[in-house]
Amino acid sequence: MNEAIAPLPAGTRLLHIGPHKTGTTAVQGALFAAKDAMRAHGVEFPAHTRHPMEAALAACARPAMMGDLAPTGRHWTQLLDQVRATGGRTSVVSSEFFADADDDATIARIVEQLGGERVHVLVTLRPLARIMPSQWQQYVQNGLRMGYEDWLEHMLRKPPYRKPNPSFWRRHRHDRLVERWVRAVGPGRVTVVVVDDRDRDALLRVFEALLGLPRNLLRAVPETANRSLTLAEAEMLRALNKEFREHELPEELYSRLVRNGAVVHLKNACAPAPGDARIATPAWAAEAAAAIGAEAAARITALGVRVIGDPAPLSAVPEPSPPAAQPALAPEAAARALYGALAAAASAPVRHSAPAKARTVHQTSSKDLVKVLGHRCLRRLRRR
Repeated sequence: MNEAIAPLPAGTRLLHIGPHKTGTTAVQGALFAAKDAMRAHGVEFPAHTRHPMEAALAACARPAMMGDLAPTGRHWTQLLDQVRATGGRTSVVSSEFFADADDDATIARIVEQLGGERVHVLVTLRPLARIMPSQWQQYVQNGLRMGYEDWLEHMLRKPPYRKPNPSFWRRHRHDRLVERWVRAVGPGRVTVVVVDDRDRDALLRVFEALLGLPRNLLRAVPETANRSLTLAEAEMLRALNKEFREHELPEELYSRLVRNGAVVHLKNACAPAPGDARIATPAWAAEAAAAIGAEAAARITALGVRVIGDPAPLSAVPEPSPPAAQPALAPEAAARALYGALAAAASAPVRHSAPAKARTVHQTSSKDLVKVLGHRCLRRLRRR
């Protein structure tokens, strides 16, 4: 990304819509860390958190992640108030969940409420073949029980390609994503950035240039909790998801103890070893993803939007992955995950759940006993 990038007009409201797995966490962390420094250069980051996820979900009328409290209009209204408080200054809002807006009326409303003609939309893209394993393991962290290759079969070979995750192609049919937002703001107010995986800081330099900030003001913030799971970690979690669903445990338990307990602690406390098996995409799926990427790149170019970076990698077939080794989870990693769940249980109560029916142990199946124990755990957490 060596080309000169003209800054956006002063007073622009830059809306970064992702999509997922295109460097969004790194961008959000850098923007949030530098919000005071940016203000000195006339740029505002109007959010009280690194990622205003609840506001974006509410704006797009999308559900919360499994077991989380549903976002409300209050979240979106609060973010709008913060944006309006920036007045005529340049501001930037970033959430990959804006990519989940799937109809023209919703997108037009979001644009109008954020400032109408002042809004400039930024889309960040990576090759689909690189996105697919990361997105699958993210779905696993939200309760998915399907294995990777089976999931690829459904996403690439089983029309209408909506099961088990209808959000995937809403986010990652990138030409249609860009086209939806072009219909709302026009091609002159959409910028597409092709992320260069060889240069992790290049995307931050693009944001600096677009916002008129000094070079190197935005710096990467270490974010171990956002690392991808290894194959063994994902398979452990997928097996747990099956048990969780089979025993019909409350989803609030999953949010608190699994996704925000065991998984977060595992990522923070355990770095993958060089020999750990990674999630490998089979050749047929990589080729199919490259073909879709080639079509998307051509259509995006034809839309007349500004494209920063080389679109060629979007259609390139990656080097074939080595055959996946049998996944083996280190005892330390399993212990860290278990500790994370226990620490989450001890730190704060789960806020809502349905009561379990009381019965004697001898009248209760082992499956129902697990459910009863889960509900008792919830009650004890609330009392804390």
